Amino acid sequence: MSMSAIPYTVEERPDTGFNNATLGIWLFLSSEIMLFGGLFSAYILLRTGAANWPMGATILNVPMATLNTLMLIGSSIAVVFAWAAIKEGNVPKFRKFWLISIAGGIAFLILKAIEYKMKFAHGLFPSSSTFLAIYFVMTGLHALHIIGGLVVNAYLIGPGMKMQKEDPHRFAHRIEIAGIYWHFVDLLWIILLFPILYLL
Repeated sequence: MSMSAIPYTVEERPDTGFNNATLGIWLFLSSEIMLFGGLFSAYILLRTGAANWPMGATILNVPMATLNTLMLIGSSIAVVFAWAAIKEGNVPKFRKFWLISIAGGIAFLILKAIEYKMKFAHGLFPSSSTFLAIYFVMTGLHALHIIGGLVVNAYLIGPGMKMQKEDPHRFAHRIEIAGIYWHFVDLLWIILLFPILYLL
């Protein structure tokens, strides 16, 4: 069966009001919410059940995490500008902002690697404490999600650009879907991981 024979790749399904890609991304993000929800529930139970629980700011590098937060905010803003540009058919502007977004994600991972290295240099490992164990699990899983998003985004600006020539509307929709995922991953850090692990 050819790709053109698959229904609802561009047009909306009458039963849901979404096409396949939109429905798929929201179902996927629902599963991600359950995954991270379980981790945050474990964090709450471990913290409330512990006799002593360290403040994140006493162990973690808050200025570096703040810089990382700014990187992700800037990256998300760039995604919005890239999506708006491709909707207008402005490919050079799309490429510029999409590359800025990718650069923001890479910068986030580099800073996170530096932060991990600093922890290890000071003898702070996941086995050092329950707090560090859940910190490394949650931030490590988040970093894997960033890597996954970067792979998709790199594909879309590389080989995936062929779709922009063949079907600009469909390509713009794929950029929108990738943007939804990228915003979700950014919001995980900005709203949950950064304040809960570093500030509370």
